[in-house]
Amino acid sequence: MTTNEQLSRSSLRALEIFEAFCTARRPLSLTEAARLTNMPVSTCHSVFKALYQRGFLYFDSARNAYPTRRLWSLAREIDDNDPVVHRLEPELMKLRDKFDETVILGVRHDNSVIYLLVLESTQAIRYSCQPGERKPLHSSSIGKVTLGAMSSDELDAWFHAAKFQKVTDHTITSATRLMADLVKSRTRGYYVTEGENVSDVMAVAAPLRIGSTTFGVAVAGPTQRLAKKEAAIGKMLIRELKRLED
Repeated sequence: MTTNEQLSRSSLRALEIFEAFCTARRPLSLTEAARLTNMPVSTCHSVFKALYQRGFLYFDSARNAYPTRRLWSLAREIDDNDPVVHRLEPELMKLRDKFDETVILGVRHDNSVIYLLVLESTQAIRYSCQPGERKPLHSSSIGKVTLGAMSSDELDAWFHAAKFQKVTDHTITSATRLMADLVKSRTRGYYVTEGENVSDVMAVAAPLRIGSTTFGVAVAGPTQRLAKKEAAIGKMLIRELKRLED
């Protein structure tokens, strides 16, 4: 492991500890946390100590620790002041309610897409995901929006370096097929995936340009339901997102 990789891993240790508590849903001992995070016990002890000293952990017994609400307070304050999500959430909720399908806001994150906001459908069978999830550019609808927003030179460079990993049996792994799909999508104004990232899930997405950044908004759900209303969703997305750009 290189020095840079070691530094990057070290910066994520505390987050891995919090994820372990989230997974376990109960207080954890040092040994349990180390096992869940694949972290050396000595390293885990140092992280525990630092979090305890900063008020992020408390001990409910001699062995077991649990996060305090300080992390929640910080996260809530950060969330309350997110300039993009809070501006868009009321309007995206209207789209969610209109189609009663899951609506997702995402943006490019290096060579993937990261979900910023997820408004799930109220239907029992629906597409579920979480903010912070990352998806490949070539197999996700918002990823295709990102590719479609690239300049010709940038897109050529991306295609030259891209590895078209097969996520499902329906993932497009051919550069020629993906380019044809992007050209078609640019012409109609919206982008579609059919089981390319998650089997039996269809998503329709369109671009939302705010300043110099292109976001993507997707409506996702079971293919059987969405296939019947793809065009209606696509046209509404184009119209409503254009209005939000004004």
